[in-house]
Amino acid sequence: MIKPHIHVPYSRIFEYVDLIKENKLNIELYFDAQSLDSIKKEDIKKLRKALFYEPSLSLHGPFMDLSPGAVDNKIKEVTLVRFNQVFDIAEELCPASIVFHSGYEKWKYAFRVDIWLEESLKTWEKILPRAEQLDIKIAIENIFEEEPESLTLLMKSIDSPYFGICFDTGHFNLFSKKDIKEWISCLGNYIFELHLHDNHKHFDEHLSIGSGCFDFKKFFDLINGIDCIYTIEAHSAEDVFKSIKMLDELIK
Repeated sequence: MIKPHIHVPYSRIFEYVDLIKENKLNIELYFDAQSLDSIKKEDIKKLRKALFYEPSLSLHGPFMDLSPGAVDNKIKEVTLVRFNQVFDIAEELCPASIVFHSGYEKWKYAFRVDIWLEESLKTWEKILPRAEQLDIKIAIENIFEEEPESLTLLMKSIDSPYFGICFDTGHFNLFSKKDIKEWISCLGNYIFELHLHDNHKHFDEHLSIGSGCFDFKKFFDLINGIDCIYTIEAHSAEDVFKSIKMLDELIK
């Protein structure tokens, strides 16, 4: 039986902490810039005390305005500062993985994936030693990618057991122009984590599993045998529990 992680913004964790403890849920904590600027060591100690049942944890780094593949070195510097802040928290919480966004958008880079790749490597090569030292996996999430090739290039270029993919079903459903089989064929060996949510292909709705049009049955058949973290990214408590139920029905 899969025991998924539940995506929760750190800024709202204490709104749901009683529900989380009652159901002994595993958690993916999302840290935005505001949380990173305000959090103190005492806050982390308070969180660890609240989660006395010692759930499995993963973290999700900030992404708004950041760009690990930025051509502008100042933007890369800020991105590295934010990523390192997440690793500072990871030293205290000991998560299994940290999810970051790739930052690749074909229109922004004028289809020059080589430029994005060259600049991305400069960022990840500075971060990777911390991941290795702390025994934490970095999982790069697909966002606007229409095909898996850019992420495949990144994975092969880094070539580390600590650097892999967070495959997001909702983003695939919105943006991909290639079949799911091709994505799994290219990236299956690199998948560390899944982000599971649904939509109707016109907006990133973050619905419960099975409430949109993504073919979860086909997807789970394709990834059968891949050992990874299953993270539910539905955006309401009701949809989280619907997703947990659907996950149990789909994976037996």
